[in-house]
Amino acid sequence: MTVRQRLLHAATELIAEKGWGAVSTRMLADRAGVGSGVVHYHFDSTQAVLVQAAVGALRTAVDGLASVLDQADTPSDALGLLLSALDGHGGQELFTETFLAATRNDELRHAVAEVLMEFRRTLAEWLASRDVPTPVETAAVLAAAVDGVLLHRALSPDLSADVVVPVLGRVLR
Repeated sequence: MTVRQRLLHAATELIAEKGWGAVSTRMLADRAGVGSGVVHYHFDSTQAVLVQAAVGALRTAVDGLASVLDQADTPSDALGLLLSALDGHGGQELFTETFLAATRNDELRHAVAEVLMEFRRTLAEWLASRDVPTPVETAAVLAAAVDGVLLHRALSPDLSADVVVPVLGRVLR
């Protein structure tokens, strides 16, 4: 793993563990096993590392969406797999922190919005292939619902897939 990759990996871990605003250059350097000057050699700022790391993690999750959806027979199955896949990325905390930070950072907001549009496009194509009515609109609402569930889980971990899938599954029928 290159130094740059180690810094990005460290950033995703630290965002999830400490929160966006608590990550410092020193923390990044320590976690990546490099000197703090190396952070600024590879990136313009600590914020630049955090943005690139978080958006990269979101892109990775969205890039894997088609293969997750290919395993599902029904929209309810897809929803269950989707929630499990997001959890599997260790993404709940990272995604929550990233969404919150995006409300205060224009660069991050635009990058996250771009990734979310790709997520919705992929989901809409899958829904259309399953003859779900109004797939574009359904994908938009479903994506918003999944994002909302992730945010709510930060405060209420009992909102498991076992609770969410049957309820949102009824919406998809």
